[in-house]
Amino acid sequence: MLFKFKVFVSLVAVTLTAFASAQVLVDFQVAEPPPVPSDAQTCTMTILERTFGNSYGDPEIVQYTPPTDCGEPGSWAAVTLNFTATSNGTQYDRLGIFTFQNTEIWRTSTPEPTYKGIIWTYTKDVTRYIPLFSKPGTFILELDNIVEVGLDGQYATILYATFYSASEKYPTAGQSNLIVPISTMLNSTAEEASVPPAFSLNVTLPQNTVEIYAELYASGNSEEEFWYYNTADKYIGNLPPDTTYRGGPFRELRLLVDGQVAGVAFPYAVIFTGGINPSVWRPITSYGALDLPTYFLDMTPFAPVFADGLPHNVSLDVVSAETNHTLNQNWYVSGLLQVVVDPSGKPTTGKITSYDVQPYAVTETTAAMGGGDVNITVKAQRSLRIEAVIISGSGQENNVIFQQNLGYINTQYYLNYTYTQNVAQISSGSVLSTHNGVPTVVDNFEYPLYINMSYLEITDTSELFYTTFDHSYNRQVVPAPFILGSTISERQQTAGYLNISVAGNTGNGTSNNTFTYTDTKGSTYYRDVDVAYNEITHDQQGGSLGTTSPPPSFSFAPNAQNVPAARLPGGKHLKSTMEIITSWFIVQC
Repeated sequence: MLFKFKVFVSLVAVTLTAFASAQVLVDFQVAEPPPVPSDAQTCTMTILERTFGNSYGDPEIVQYTPPTDCGEPGSWAAVTLNFTATSNGTQYDRLGIFTFQNTEIWRTSTPEPTYKGIIWTYTKDVTRYIPLFSKPGTFILELDNIVEVGLDGQYATILYATFYSASEKYPTAGQSNLIVPISTMLNSTAEEASVPPAFSLNVTLPQNTVEIYAELYASGNSEEEFWYYNTADKYIGNLPPDTTYRGGPFRELRLLVDGQVAGVAFPYAVIFTGGINPSVWRPITSYGALDLPTYFLDMTPFAPVFADGLPHNVSLDVVSAETNHTLNQNWYVSGLLQVVVDPSGKPTTGKITSYDVQPYAVTETTAAMGGGDVNITVKAQRSLRIEAVIISGSGQENNVIFQQNLGYINTQYYLNYTYTQNVAQISSGSVLSTHNGVPTVVDNFEYPLYINMSYLEITDTSELFYTTFDHSYNRQVVPAPFILGSTISERQQTAGYLNISVAGNTGNGTSNNTFTYTDTKGSTYYRDVDVAYNEITHDQQGGSLGTTSPPPSFSFAPNAQNVPAARLPGGKHLKSTMEIITSWFIVQC
């Protein structure tokens, strides 16, 4: 006889019936349409087309030549990429990385397919990368997929680029003089680096460089995918084995020049579609799953450092709040530098006049324990200020002040002998750079994340749990003077059940998304969309970028559906209730 344990909670009746589509499921991430000219002449070209079956270590590599039908290369008003993919069967989500000219320009992931099939499309504004698109080069899509018994889904993909001609009404987009990658420079696969340990390379910039703007890519993988659930080393022994990973939940992405911290970022927690409860990420993915956010810093104070024309060490790493700042494997990181040079061609002079930066954030970790509960709180504060005088070869003086003030708090609630595992986390901060008193880089953000995961029934062959997510992305950002700034407010609230069983996994979920967008050119967009059991039940959108034709919704008939086992914090696997209770009392003794 199976030993069975039930947790009784005041919830609606548990419904384990999953919903499978009689038609293809249209997945999407709630986001603004690209703010591009609506009536400009356009030219569209196919960049690549590939079905990713057993593609681990086998990226798609193509050669790109810029089009000339929409004006001289580099003269465009805008450029977009459209990525469309289909899949059917059973498969995990997979990370996708687009690399162009040795530079990462888009990080995405795949929704998990259904037996009946899924399709998704996403259009990304890549206007800020026009300096790359203006020249021939190598374009790479790395999408590491594995097909084996139980995982038969393949991803059929196609990528288009659309170029918008410049005109008097739509002038050539603002842009830097060159883009310099912070990457592995392999040019034979995606060029992100895996950290830890820290990734470093030598970078040489033109001696007449007068402005430098950094953009960073970072996402947790493997034992770091659910970094916000990782528990501080000091208290990991107070939890049963396999509850979660060590290393604590705080993560800071750092950019260093010759060993000096030049700027940092507190990352947004992107939840991929196989994360914790796949049932709640269909058909709406979590925010960022199809287009992971990036982070912007002003490196202009270091322009005089690079003005000697010699190689300088540029490093990226991710650190924790642990005593030695270590973390698990792994994070994928890369970056790029948007470089502006002085037209005189003469070397830049100047110096950093004030450098008030500590190597690491100030952190604090505390805990409260009693009965069957363990509650752990990690806090972090980070402030930095760098001042510099930059004198161009033309004789123009630029007084630069770059400052960051960031805060972080994460509380993990392991309740009822870990049958309830909650996280409450908020990252927030302000980033401001001024050039001669004029705001040049701005990034004000708040990323609240609240997760409830409650186990309702556990046997030797199945685990039934209920989850809620309340996840927001609130951000006002101006990446550089020549890059469009925007303000985004997005909130996603989901709830759903998942039954992980040796006989097959079933579940259902609901999702509500509210999204607003404005930008520095006056474009607006809003969307309010609800989903229940894979069907869109409400969809309202508008603004200057809005459309009266929202994505189609389909009706679904009840039909059990198998999904891959959810990826859970700590790499959890099926474990009987007796094992859990025994483990708890062992660690408490």
